[in-house]
Amino acid sequence: MKRAILAILATALIASCRASSKEQLMTGEIETVGIEGLKITVVYDNRLWKEGLEPDWGFACLIEGLDKTILFDTGGDGEILMSNMNKLEIDPKQVDMVVLSHGHGDHVGGLASFLSANPNVTVYVLRSFPPSIKNEAKGHGAEVVEVAGPAKISEHALSTGEMGTMIKEQSLAIPTDKGLIVITGCAHPGVVNIVKKAKELTGEEVLLVMGGFHLLGHSDAQIKRIISEFSELGVRYAGPCHCSGDRAIELFAQHYKNRFLRLGAGRTVDLSSLEQTDSSNTAPAQGESETLLR
Repeated sequence: MKRAILAILATALIASCRASSKEQLMTGEIETVGIEGLKITVVYDNRLWKEGLEPDWGFACLIEGLDKTILFDTGGDGEILMSNMNKLEIDPKQVDMVVLSHGHGDHVGGLASFLSANPNVTVYVLRSFPPSIKNEAKGHGAEVVEVAGPAKISEHALSTGEMGTMIKEQSLAIPTDKGLIVITGCAHPGVVNIVKKAKELTGEEVLLVMGGFHLLGHSDAQIKRIISEFSELGVRYAGPCHCSGDRAIELFAQHYKNRFLRLGAGRTVDLSSLEQTDSSNTAPAQGESETLLR
C-alpha cells in the first residue's frame, strides 16, 4: 500500500553521476512497510546497552528491513563506530545509504572511517552542510545527495527536510503498517516540531519516536509539557537517548511505562515485538555525565 506525501514537493535533481552532489526535493509516494522483520540497532550512543561495546558521546543507528539498509548518523569517532559494528556483526558493505541528521561532530565524526570500509553508498546531507563534509564523502567515492525540503530517500523512508534556524537538522520518517516511526539525531529544531512535521508529511499516526531529544538542562515542567504534547500527538512508544538527558529519560520512562524503550549502544529494537517492551528492561544503559553536552 502506498501513501502519498501530503506536502507538495518540487523535483530538483542536479547532476546524476556518481561522486557528484545532487539536490533532492522529490515528489512521490512512500510505500508503507510491514513491521515484521523491521529492526533498528543503536550502534553508537553515550549509554551502554550491550556489554563489550564502547559507549561514547554521539549517536548512530542502523535501520534494517526496508528496501534499503540505512545508517542514520555515524557517531563521533570512527574507530568506535567500526568497532561497535564489528562486535554487533554488522557488515558495513550491507549498508546502502547514510543519512546525516546535522553537521555536529558527534553525528558525522565516524563518516570517513565508515566510507573507507564501504564507499558504495549514497550519503544524504543537508544543503546547508559545510563543504568539508560533502567533499569528504565525495573524496571517498560516495554519491552525495543534498536535502533542503522534505525528500523521499527510499521506497519506505523520507527525510523531514531541513528544519530549524540556528542549527538545521533533518529527521527520518518511516510509515509502517502499525504506524509512523520517527528517528531524530539531536532534535535541535524541537522534538515536538519534528513529530508534527512527520505527521503532516505522511498523514500517519505515530508508533514510535526515538533518538536524541535534546532535553539536557530542561526543567521537569518543560519535560513534562513535551511528554504531554507527545500524548496529544498520539505517540505510542518513546525511546529517548543520546542528548535527551538522564532526567528526561526517566520522566519519559515513568509516563510511558511498558511503552518506553530504554536505549543504548548495542540495543536492537525489533519493531514487530514492541508490545512485549517493558520499561523494567534496564540492561546496562550506563550514561555519560550530562556536562558532556556539545
